[in-house]
Amino acid sequence: MNAPLKEPGRISRTLIRLMMKRARVAANEAIGDGYRLITLEGPELRGVDWLPGQKIQMAMGSAFVTRTYTPIDWDTDAGSTRILGYVHGMGPGSAWVAGVRPGDECDIFGPRSSLDLRRIDGPVALYGDETSIGLAHAAMHADASRRVACHFEVGDRVGSGMAAARLGIAAAATFHERRADDAQLAALEESLAAQAAAGARFVLTGKATTIQRLRQSLKRLGVASGRIAAKAYWAPGKVGLD
Repeated sequence: MNAPLKEPGRISRTLIRLMMKRARVAANEAIGDGYRLITLEGPELRGVDWLPGQKIQMAMGSAFVTRTYTPIDWDTDAGSTRILGYVHGMGPGSAWVAGVRPGDECDIFGPRSSLDLRRIDGPVALYGDETSIGLAHAAMHADASRRVACHFEVGDRVGSGMAAARLGIAAAATFHERRADDAQLAALEESLAAQAAAGARFVLTGKATTIQRLRQSLKRLGVASGRIAAKAYWAPGKVGLD
């Protein structure tokens, strides 16, 4: 069972008040095994300059302990945004995603730069995992005319497919279920050649070691580094990469 978040101390409360935006949870919808579509709203979310691909950081009971999420959209007039959370492990991020309820308040730092999707023109091939599905939604809805093909390595193909369907990106998504021997990585690599031949620009996100392997494969295919944008969201044993 996930432990509850601790109340912030005096210094942390001061930093939260000065640097973060207060929001209220409007909804926490289960849309697939482990996936939660969370809607945040509040006056401080109005008039925000948000760009698809940017990140926010949620305070996990302290200004010094945060977890990073990619908003899938942002209504600056209404003052609301949505994030896709994924429950895995026993950390504070999973505890928050699983336990937060409508009416709960939270504190947000950002939005801040992470991946600038505006600089990526033409067709896009997006590779990632459970943590990348929200970014895929943002990429596809930022420019409805742009072709986006998504490849995700996931622990549960069915649950991930349900989440993608709820977000309206299932038709563009291929799921590669993880295996003990990492055979799914070979399938990811095999799909690169067709995307490269089609002139796609590559967006690599998610697990750091997977990104490294795909980068090496793209290099062997002769894909120029200027056609590749990458952002590691996590690595085993580490927190706060993005």
